[in-house]
Amino acid sequence: MTTARTPIHPGAAQRLAALAEDALGGPLPVRLRTWDGSESGPADAPVVVVRSRRALRRLLWQPGELGLAQAYVTGELDVEGDLAQGLRAMWAAVRERGVHAPRLSMADRTRAVAEAVRLGAVGPRPPAPATQARLRGGLHSKARDRAAISHHYDLSNDFYRLLLDDTMAYSCGYWTGEDPAIPPADGQRAKLELICRKLGLAPGARLLDIGCGWGSLTLYAAEERNVQVTAVTLAREQAAYVGQQVRERGLEHRVEVVCQDYRDITGGSYDAVATIEMGEHVGDDEYPAFAAALHRLVRPQGRVLVQQMSRSSTAPGGGAFIEAYIAPDMHMRPMGETVGLLEAAGLEVRSVESLREHYVRTVNAWHRTLEERWGEFVRLVGEETARVWRLYLVGGALAFEERRMGVDQFLAVRPKATGDSGLTGSEAADWYQRLGDR
Repeated sequence: MTTARTPIHPGAAQRLAALAEDALGGPLPVRLRTWDGSESGPADAPVVVVRSRRALRRLLWQPGELGLAQAYVTGELDVEGDLAQGLRAMWAAVRERGVHAPRLSMADRTRAVAEAVRLGAVGPRPPAPATQARLRGGLHSKARDRAAISHHYDLSNDFYRLLLDDTMAYSCGYWTGEDPAIPPADGQRAKLELICRKLGLAPGARLLDIGCGWGSLTLYAAEERNVQVTAVTLAREQAAYVGQQVRERGLEHRVEVVCQDYRDITGGSYDAVATIEMGEHVGDDEYPAFAAALHRLVRPQGRVLVQQMSRSSTAPGGGAFIEAYIAPDMHMRPMGETVGLLEAAGLEVRSVESLREHYVRTVNAWHRTLEERWGEFVRLVGEETARVWRLYLVGGALAFEERRMGVDQFLAVRPKATGDSGLTGSEAADWYQRLGDR
């Protein structure tokens, strides 16, 4: 006598893996675990945990990176263990198979919809997470730019004070040695000193710091180089912080803090102009006018230093997650295009230096702080915002590591009508002397 076997039905993980492999055109680079406890995928791969059907519903309504990001920041989807390893595996699969998923036939689509129904993923569109940016108005209008900057930089001075080192520099540092024990603050101070050297700042010089952040360069130049600084930011929280630091350090006679759009800066004849990781927020169509403003604001033979992130023409805004959660309306371009735009404005570019590997170390240091003090960050801004930043920092470090993004320092000069730049050929040799000793 034979006993009939009960048919074994695949779990949600097996069904979901089959759908994903159809869409990706190949095997999954990660292991899936779903809300019903089932698992599918390579045993030694990073584990992606789909905690609820709501995560799938997000992907139905918002396929791709943005849907995945929404599910991750809300906790509906998670990565078990090392998030960087999981993202690295997925990016490797994208590189190996190409960025375009295969076209699905009508039969494929019908089967996918039927499978989604069986998984319980069909339903109303879930609302976007509270942390997602909601901007209105014309692209790069002054009001929209102010809202975009506020979304990221006005999060909380306490948050950034917890995340950053005591320089409060929220930009790529400059690491003068390979020793992993070098404190992040040393890397930031080396960067600030290098900028001052490239700009040739001498006591009494007039520096315009456009997009001054929390004042790291402004305060360093005023204290270490005895220069007169006009610090400009569009973020109210930053302006308040820098103003407080100026008063506490007794620098009122050297520093003026202005909360305004760069397009409203009047005057000129500055000895030097610096803009550190602010040009990405200007916009593509607006960048020629921004470069022209840099030329107008600096005196003949004055110097301009631009530190700016770069990217190929693919996803110049940084991708759906960055554009929705971190830096709405940002635009990056290849390094060479920025050189062309600065030159077209009448500036002469004299030095270009890539800091890409430096940014990997900088972002990794911020990420370590986030993880080590996770409970404090959650209490301060909530778990959803903390998860946004975890994804942002891990993904950012990986983008610089894999050369999908770069960051560069451009030193330019406004020559005299005669062509005299005021720069000497031997000056650059002194920029790096004993840079890490400060």
